[in-house]
Amino acid sequence: MSGVTECDTVWMGARLATMIGAGLGAIDDGMIAARAGRIIHVGPSEDARAFAPAKLVQCEGRLVTPGLIDCHTHLIHAGDRSGEFEARLRGASYEEIARAGGGIVATMRATRAASQDELVRTALPRLDALIAEGVTTIEIKSGYGLNLESERQMLRAAQMLAAQRPVQIISTFLGAHAVPPEYAGDPDGYVALVADTMLPTLAAEGLVDAVDAFCEGIGFSASQAARVLEAARALRLPVKLHAEQLSNLHGAALAAKYDALSADHLEYLDNAGVAAMAASGTVATLLPGAFYFTRETKLPPIAALRNAGVPIALATDCNPGTSPLTSILLVLNMAATCFGLTVEEALRGVTVNAARALGRLDVIGTLEAGKRCDLAIWDVGRPAELVYRMGLNPLHARIWSGR
Repeated sequence: MSGVTECDTVWMGARLATMIGAGLGAIDDGMIAARAGRIIHVGPSEDARAFAPAKLVQCEGRLVTPGLIDCHTHLIHAGDRSGEFEARLRGASYEEIARAGGGIVATMRATRAASQDELVRTALPRLDALIAEGVTTIEIKSGYGLNLESERQMLRAAQMLAAQRPVQIISTFLGAHAVPPEYAGDPDGYVALVADTMLPTLAAEGLVDAVDAFCEGIGFSASQAARVLEAARALRLPVKLHAEQLSNLHGAALAAKYDALSADHLEYLDNAGVAAMAASGTVATLLPGAFYFTRETKLPPIAALRNAGVPIALATDCNPGTSPLTSILLVLNMAATCFGLTVEEALRGVTVNAARALGRLDVIGTLEAGKRCDLAIWDVGRPAELVYRMGLNPLHARIWSGR
């Protein structure tokens, strides 16, 4: 057909939230054309006349957003920590539980005892719950093995999950998550193992997309975290950092110094940290599930982040101890109710800014030509419904890589 572009699929009659620009980038009656898994055109529905699709989908006024992105999870682990939850209900703090042998080290023991197949089997229901809510890209951290063999097993399990489900998985090495019992009293020795042996070995095996560390009083000092970030830089791997969750060790400023993709948690972030993040372009990844579950009362400095123009991303922080959460939609509501984010800020937090937090904005996060065709099609009347409702999943269809 002369003057007509052939493509695989055209979606038309949609209310698009493209996430381009400062707001939602809305197109009230829009269309998307895709070919070979990529978006080739986004515009008003009348543009569909210029395309000859193998498949035409009438969206009938449904809302279409980019596929959602969960940019901070600890999805792969064994065991549960419901006993710690009971202890916290009785008044124990997270730090008290960790110092008594619980916390991350408790999950380490269960994870080391599990086979790779067991880790995949137990992670699949968590992954499926996120996929069912429109998630098309998810970051999964290691950090519950805390030795080379078990960290490798976690990262390989992440690869197996990607092979079994239509989803992109970003694998982040978090060997500096906690000090394992065999290095008790010698955190510097363990950091040396992480930086000098574990990270280069796993990176050489093609298992590492990014590197993270837990900079906290019950984790690692800023100087110890810096050693891990230096090792990542030497390998040309992007970095991020758990920072300012329980105290202010100036981890966010450290992350910014290393041009980190993101600094995550940030309840105790100070103005100097905000300024450093703004200057470096480091994303603030907020984790309202952990804030809620641990009954934290110190709010992240939302107004300061806004005023400084720091991009805000949101994620589930899915983990067995402080955020056993597998609902990205509930994260939207928590971010609005607990942190005071607007509807636009919340939705940008799981799309365009989450893509920034993973260093993948060139591929995902917005609806525009050249991006991978990841879509979430919703049975809602307006975008606010995605943030407003709790316990209802209005997903009509999920498209990953055009399929």
